[in-house]
Order: sequence, then C-alpha cells, then structure tokens
Amino acid sequence: MEVLKEKVEEEEAAEREEAAERAERREKAMWPMEVQKEESTVTQEMLRDLERKLSEIEVSIPEKPSTFTNDPIDVSKLPLSYQSNTLKEEHLLQVADNFSRQYSHLCPDRVPLFLHPLNECKVPKFVSTTIRPTLMPYPELYNWDTCAQFVSDFLSMVPLPDPLKPAVQEEEKAPPKKYAIRPPRDLSSRFEQEQEMKRQKAIQAEEEQRLRQEEERLMEEESAKTDPLHGLRVHSWVLVLAGKREVPESFFIDPFTARSYGKDDDHFLGIESLWNHKNYWVNMQDCWNCCKDLVFDLGDPVKWEYMLLDTSKPLLSLTEGDDSEMSEMNDEDDVENLGKEDEDESFDMPPAWVERIEISPEAFETRCPNGKKVIQYKRAKLEKWAPYVNTNGLVSRLTSYEDLECTKILEVKEWFQNREDMLELRHVNKITGLIIDSFKPGHSQALRVHSYTSMQPERDRVMEFYETARVDGLIKREETAKTMTEYYQGRPDFLSYRHVDFGPRVKKTALNSAESNPRPVVKITERFLRNPEKPADEDVAERVFMILDERIQLRYHCREDHITASKREFLRRTEVDSKGNKIIMTPDMCISFEVEPTEHTKKLLYQYEAMMKLKDEEKLSRHQAWESELEVLEILKLREEEEAAHALTISIYDTKRNEKSKEYREAMERVMHEEHLRQMEAQLDYLAPFLAQLPPGEKLTRWQAVRLKDECLSDFKQRLIDKANLIQARFEKETQELQKKQQWYQENQVTLTPEDEDLYLSYCSQAMFRIRILEQRLNRHKELAPLKYLALEEKLYKDPRLVEILKVFV
Repeated sequence: MEVLKEKVEEEEAAEREEAAERAERREKAMWPMEVQKEESTVTQEMLRDLERKLSEIEVSIPEKPSTFTNDPIDVSKLPLSYQSNTLKEEHLLQVADNFSRQYSHLCPDRVPLFLHPLNECKVPKFVSTTIRPTLMPYPELYNWDTCAQFVSDFLSMVPLPDPLKPAVQEEEKAPPKKYAIRPPRDLSSRFEQEQEMKRQKAIQAEEEQRLRQEEERLMEEESAKTDPLHGLRVHSWVLVLAGKREVPESFFIDPFTARSYGKDDDHFLGIESLWNHKNYWVNMQDCWNCCKDLVFDLGDPVKWEYMLLDTSKPLLSLTEGDDSEMSEMNDEDDVENLGKEDEDESFDMPPAWVERIEISPEAFETRCPNGKKVIQYKRAKLEKWAPYVNTNGLVSRLTSYEDLECTKILEVKEWFQNREDMLELRHVNKITGLIIDSFKPGHSQALRVHSYTSMQPERDRVMEFYETARVDGLIKREETAKTMTEYYQGRPDFLSYRHVDFGPRVKKTALNSAESNPRPVVKITERFLRNPEKPADEDVAERVFMILDERIQLRYHCREDHITASKREFLRRTEVDSKGNKIIMTPDMCISFEVEPTEHTKKLLYQYEAMMKLKDEEKLSRHQAWESELEVLEILKLREEEEAAHALTISIYDTKRNEKSKEYREAMERVMHEEHLRQMEAQLDYLAPFLAQLPPGEKLTRWQAVRLKDECLSDFKQRLIDKANLIQARFEKETQELQKKQQWYQENQVTLTPEDEDLYLSYCSQAMFRIRILEQRLNRHKELAPLKYLALEEKLYKDPRLVEILKVFV
C-alpha cells in the first residue's frame, strides 16, 4: 500500500538529465579556452613536464552518500526462485506492465504504481508474490498486537534516500578514470580566513547567549511549523479488514511502532494501492477527506480497480431491490448460456518465490537484531534488549533529554524481566535524584513501590506494599530523618494511620541505627476507622501519645446526628513519687469533653482503668515503631544484596540456561547408568562356580558338559530343599513358642492382671500373624520350586556354551 505523493518520477529523471547535459556543455566550452591559454604561455618542454606530473595525480571522486544500505548477501547461495522468473511469473510481469500502462494513460496525474520492484538478485518480482502466509509454532504470533510487536522489534528503520519514492537499488558506478581534471587552485586569502574565524567565534558567543531564548522559541515554532513534505512521503502500512476472526472494524498497523490506528485517523492522508498474496487493488476513490470516507469493499470495481480477475474475490454488497434485479438478470443469462461451457478468464497467481519464514526459538526470544535495538526519538532514546542478554535482567530503557542534541538527561526509565527480586520498573529523575522502583507481586518483603534518593537509613523514602501479602495490613510507609508515617488497611483493630515523631539522639555513637542506638520517640499519632460494634462516644478515632509532655489525647468518632465529637485528655504521671509513695488518681488528671456525658464516665475508677489501658497501648505502639525501624533496615539491607547479586529466574523448561536443572538431569542419567551396570553385574553366571573347577581356556568335552549340567541342577535342587527346610523350621519354632505361651496362660490365668492379659493377647495375635505368613511362604515355595527347576534346566540346554554339546541328549 503506497501513500500519495505529488512529484512524478519521470519528471525528476528528466530534470536530472537536463542538469547533467548543461554541466557537460559547460565543461566542453571551457576546455578549448584553457588549452589555448596554456599553448600561448608554455613551451613544449613545460608541456611534457606538465603531462608527466598530471599522469602521477589520481583524483578519487567521492561517492554519493547513501542512507539506504544493503547488507552483503551471497547471491550464489540463494534459491533459484530468487535469481530467475518462471514462465508464469514472466507472464504476470507482462500483465502488470500492461496494467501500469493503462493506469498511467487513464490517470496521468497520479503516481506510477509500485508493482514489480527488484529483489536481492536485481530480478523484478511482482509485489503479491513476495508474500507467503506461514503458520508459526508460537502462540504470541496468533494475535495482531503481539505479532506486530515482534515485527517492530525485529525491524530496524532506515530512512529512504528520497522520501518521495520507494527505495531502489542503485547500479554500481564505474571506477573513476586514472586521468582526471585537476581541481581548481584555492585562491582564498588566509587573512580573510582568520578574520572569518574570529567573526564566527563572536557569532558563536552571541548564539550561546541566545541559547535559552532559542530553545523556548523552538517549541513554539515546532508547533506552528508546517512540514514541506506533508502528504508526499512514501510509507507502507498494514490494513486489517473487518469481517474475519471477529474483527469489528478495519484498522491500520504501523509495522515500525506496532501501534494501531483507526481508518479515521489523521495520520492517513490517502491510499494509492492495496495488495495481498492473492491480488492487487488500486484505489479509485477521492481522498479529499483523507481515509475517513473510503469504502473498503474490494469487490466494488468502481471504488477498487483490481489487476487480476480472481473468481474468489469478494462480491459487491447489494440492497434487496438490486438483489432481485440481479437474480432476474442472472436467470436470463443462464437461459442464454444454456449448453455453453464457461470459460475461466481468471489468471491464477503464481506461488510465492520467497522461502518459508523459519524462526528458531533462539531468534524468537532474541527478537532484536543481535539482541539489542536503539531507536532515537526527538529528545528521547529507546533501547531494547532481548531477555537474559543483560545479567541484571534489563530489557528496555527510555532516556529523556532536555535539549535536541540529547546531551542533558532529564530522566531514565528502565524495565526488567525475570528478576528474582521481582523488580519490574525503575524510574530515575536525574534532576532531583529521586529513584522509584516498582515490583511485581512475589517479593519477599511484599514490596510494591520503593521511592528513595539514597539507600542510607533515616533518609527520605516511601515504601508501598501489597497489603494482601502482609499480616499487619501495611500498605504504605513514609520515612524522613525525624518522622515515620504508616498507612494500614483491613486490620481487625481498625488502625488506619500511625505517625511517629523522633527526637535527637542523646547518646551519639559512630554508627547510629535503630538496632544499636534507636531514635527516641517523642510523639505517636494513631487514627482508627469506625467500629460499628461500638458506640461512637466510645470508639476512638484518634489518639496521640505525647511522650515528653506525659499526656495522652483521645478524640472519638462523631455520631451521625451530631456535629462535634467527644474528646478526652489524660495527664500521664508516674505511678510513684520521689519518696516511693503510690500516686492516687485525681480528677485533674483527666480532662474530658463529652457531647452527652454519662455517670460511669465521670467516675475516677473508669478513668483510672482507661489510663492504665492507654499506658499499655503506648508501650505497644512504641515497640511497633521500633519494629518498623528494624524492618526498614532489613529491607534496605536486602535490597542492597539483591542489587549486588541481581539474580535472574530461569524456567525449569529452559534446558539451555537452567544450569541446576541441567546438572540434576545429568546426575540422574549418571545414576541410572550406574544402576544399569549394577544390575548387569548382579546377574551372575550360574555356571561360573562350576566352570572355575576346570582348567582355563580348555574346550569342554561332552562328558564335562553333562557333568556341569547335572552338578548345576543338583546344586539348585539342594538350595530349594534347604530353603523349604528353613521355612519349615521357622514355622515349627513359632508354633512351639505359641503353644508354650498358651500353656503358661492356662496355668497362671487366675493370677494375671489386666495388663498381663493384654500383653498375652497381643503376643498371640503377632505370633498367629507370623505363623500364617510362614505357612503361605512355604506353600508358595512348594508350588514354584518345580517351575524354577524346569526353567533352569531349559536355560542350561539353551546356554551357548553347552547347546552344541547337549543337543544330542535333547
């Protein structure tokens, strides 16, 4: 699909040819004048000397810089379809040329169509044959968004040499001639050059003074500046038509950014042509209103002119009236063409000449070329890496700059993957020095966000947590050098806020920390949510422990029908005075304001019990504040260890990177191999003890073979008998012991205690179990012994060492 452009390629070529002819005529007109001047002033000897010197001079004409560079490709290794065209492809190119000529004749004001560019081997190929639909084994490529993201990561954008026309491979230029015209002498004055340098330095100094004003003015000019090439650039987009795969409406995809745009977007000023692997369509609609009014019904030949007559092309959608008329016309045509054979005038598209797309798992994971990609934007730079390329798990970095030259960094954003510490994003503000780390769920300390300027303790920082992963319901902790604020959610005591003020340390040590030398707590403020099970006058909304002033302030929740809340303040004094006498609760130790006072709240006993309870809660709050300080130190220490290690998680299915899984698999294979060797060794040779009696290396005779067989069978028979006798002896022993135990029970039955009877019954049960097992083993041995004997006899007859000798006895 090509975007509209105004200049015609033929006009540009004609202008270049005219400019070259004019330059050639000027050179030819200047040559005779120079020659006449030299002949009039120089002698023959000087002329020969000049020719000799000119022959030694070689002037290399610098090549034209080209922004469109091609990677070196070995053409000889490419398939034959890349290097030549088949007869069908040649026919298609002729059809395309004919179509292009008709199009240029009918639409002379429009840009020539992009039909058959040159491929790597400089062979013209029709654009539709460059597309080969391929099904890939990666689920990420089944959806347009993930597929477009993969393509955008894999592609590297290279600006066109001419933004007004597609890239065309230039032919190789002939090498420069050995003899060339000597360049003209430099007649400029050095004094003037020095003066010019001084003037440039003065101008540069003035420009440095106006730099700030220029940057401010640039912002205004960029917003109001008009693009001279607006609407003339050539760019290709991907159009997804509505209909299939539940696509509700048509939209465009930018292959370089993987962003999607609707057909009504202002980025699209017009469409020249569309193509896929089946056909090529030319837009015949007016694009005065960009692409907003375009109808993407490719079956309408009035709006979209197709190049190939394809029988499978979508039909034009008709109304009911038109549908009935069309059906009548079809019936008449069927009657007229009855008995005639239909001639297929469609041209079958040749198969794609490109090879199938093959993406290895390594290349799919690498995505970017060589695992890294850098995209330069205006005042920004985006860097991308493949997973596991960086040892710290960095996959993307976005750097924002203050100036257009990209020298002053404003902020840096870094994205991570596969980190064991679950670090996902790091945002660094270079101006303020603020660092914000964002974590995915699963951190050992349930961290979600960590904002800090320094990893040193007792500095300004903010920690946010996943409250569902914590028992105490902490969701946020803000810390400064003198304060600590915590926010809670979902606690059974309805605590939602705690603010701790610290004072200066009295004892100063070389290393101050919450563990060795904690900061003294000056004030603790706690806030609670409404507890519906308590009355509002008894449900504390805020309590303040003023430790230095020895006061405790309480503020209760306000009733729904009141505008003020009850308050109470306790003067917390020591329980004993300086003489050791116990202090008694007095009315002046509790100052209260109650909206609706009651009798029991005025009693000193109630106030005393409330103050004692508050003292215990004050100790608990101070302890929790100390534990929070220790937790901050633990988290900072853990974060330093994680940053130093920056270990990455590797899937157990990743056999290439997972060293532990690889070592475990190799160890298991080694163990299985050793077990197999042991099993092979365990299968001892049943003839080995008998063959050892014979001289080594001597060939067996018939008499020796028969004797070996008989001895082996008799030995095996004796072992079977011995095993049966052993089982029978154990059976008889267990039976005799059981009979003795029964006789003992009959003799002492009267004098036995319940514990002795329980022991006797337990022994009888176990003995009967052993006797039944021995009986079963003996019966089974009697059944299997003859079968084992016959199996050994058959094995002996089939033994390769005895088979040739014993087969006469079979």
